[in-house]
Amino acid sequence: MEKVTIFEMGPRDGLQNEAAMISTADKIALVDMLTAAGFQKIEVTSFVSPKWVPQMADAHDVLTGIKRDANVRYAALTPNMRGFDGAMAAQADEVAIFGSASEGFSQANINCSIDESFERFAPIMVAAKSRGIPVRGYVSCVTDCPYDGPTDPAKVAYVAGRLMHMGCYEISLGDTIGAGTPNTIDAMLRAVLNEVPPTHLAGHYHDTQARALDNIQVSLDHGLRVFDAAVSGLGGCPYAPGAKGNVATEAVNDLLLSLGFETGLDTAQLQAAANFAKGLRHDT
Repeated sequence: MEKVTIFEMGPRDGLQNEAAMISTADKIALVDMLTAAGFQKIEVTSFVSPKWVPQMADAHDVLTGIKRDANVRYAALTPNMRGFDGAMAAQADEVAIFGSASEGFSQANINCSIDESFERFAPIMVAAKSRGIPVRGYVSCVTDCPYDGPTDPAKVAYVAGRLMHMGCYEISLGDTIGAGTPNTIDAMLRAVLNEVPPTHLAGHYHDTQARALDNIQVSLDHGLRVFDAAVSGLGGCPYAPGAKGNVATEAVNDLLLSLGFETGLDTAQLQAAANFAKGLRHDT
């Protein structure tokens, strides 16, 4: 069977927006359960200013407190060199940078233009390369933006291509507000695939309108074999007003298995992690 990788986002993208503080011990426990479920890639935390994302203030303690498995890459989001240095001190296996295909979202999320964001990322790329650390690139608002409306597929292709040429091993395409449809995802991918091969792309589709699984199927048809998801459907984005809902990892796993793909996950352990994650949410 052909393998499809689910990149687990729950501990970082899932928990970052919880208003009530979640204990460091619970975050560590969640990551350890995800490791036991068989994930090969888990985004554990984000090294950002606690002023902006208070939930991630314990990034170092979480990343150094987990039980590591040599077969798992534990990732951290690093918006700048200070974040990168923090991730290295905590022994992250890989890091991620994040850009946007929308100028409005770029200004709201990281307070600079799209082209300025590339300049900010350049020192991280140089430092990561010198240390042999893989860098993943996120592109936000690949179909729609909460500030600018529909996103031009050519702009997504431009940003994804720039990130790949800067040295990102994989580009994660984010439907940040969950407004994407199979048609708009298809149009976006047709443009992006002119710049980046499917082996270097991942789909990161929010389930706000209950279309994430349909969008994943379209992406599979285009050759994508990596998808981001969050256990129990945790989280969204604090800078996308009204956006809720990373797609639930369990649902993505079930879909992939039903289509005849292999994910390498232990379904029972995954469900146990989902139940634990659900207990961390303060809206249930």
